[in-house]
Amino acid sequence: MAVTIKDVAKKANVAPSTVSRVIANSPRISEKTKKRVRKIMDELGYHPNVNARSLANQTTQAIGLIMPSSANKSFQNPFFPEVMRGISSYAHIKDYSLYMNTGETEEEIFEGVVKMVQGKRVDGIVVLYSRMNDLVIQYLTEQQFPFVLIGKPHHASEEITYIDNDNYMAGREVTEYLISLGHEHIAFIGGSPDLMVTKERLAGFKEAIKLADLRLPDEYVFYMDFLREGGQLAVERLMSYEQPPTAIVVTDDLMAMGVLSTLSEKGYHVPDDVSVVSFNNVIFSEIACPPLTSVDVRIFQLGYEAVKSLIEKIEMPEQSSRNIVVPYKIIKRQSCKQMSESQLCP
Repeated sequence: MAVTIKDVAKKANVAPSTVSRVIANSPRISEKTKKRVRKIMDELGYHPNVNARSLANQTTQAIGLIMPSSANKSFQNPFFPEVMRGISSYAHIKDYSLYMNTGETEEEIFEGVVKMVQGKRVDGIVVLYSRMNDLVIQYLTEQQFPFVLIGKPHHASEEITYIDNDNYMAGREVTEYLISLGHEHIAFIGGSPDLMVTKERLAGFKEAIKLADLRLPDEYVFYMDFLREGGQLAVERLMSYEQPPTAIVVTDDLMAMGVLSTLSEKGYHVPDDVSVVSFNNVIFSEIACPPLTSVDVRIFQLGYEAVKSLIEKIEMPEQSSRNIVVPYKIIKRQSCKQMSESQLCP
């Protein structure tokens, strides 16, 4: 026979309503009582009926996840499985399930978000990107639906809870690092220009170039997909110029893998001929040939803090919006090198 709330209440010497509040993690119940009741639930093998509880509370115990593109395309990039790992880690602690939007186009993704909200399929949404003039963000804001953004909002940042790194300073710092190694011809390969992460890192890059009184040709800045092929295509163009760059800032490790492979195919040696620095510090940045200097943006923490903030918004709707800045760290490896005397000569 299945164990019931009454069985738990009887052994814990509390009212069934107290057990229900413990299950709902009500702040009205002391931590001492919660701990004792949960211990008895484990001993008896009692598992709450999530569906029944959701109906009673008018909640779904589910969180929606919105990708910047189709899941098939997004999951080619290791950033998204890692940020999902952070999200699922905290969601599991709070007993929330995850509901992923799998649209193939921006229109389909938007339609999926509307269905999530109107169909009350989720209690809140984590948007895993930040894009300029994004219809999803506009819609969620208008509907006053709980959501959290990974990335800096394009506007109304004081009204939106978001989790991000200081991408402007990261872009500036890695560029200053290359300049300190003697590089004067530095190119930039970013993602789509309407993504805030690209905009912020490029702004930092340009500021470092400006402060060093260096020249930045327009053709040194590329916008590509966050895929290996994006890095390959950009390098094909860059190294065909009369004055190719001696260093490249790439805003994503997967793109940087395409940069490394194409440079090798063309007979360039990294870092002897070209230095490369990247972002995200995913696992293969360490095992690349050569190992990539990369900015560790703490992807897992971005996801963990995002869903933690969202669940707080769901449970405490009166809570004001806030932003969390996750610190970054430049991990210096063998893909960058001091310019030699011969390379410095005009």
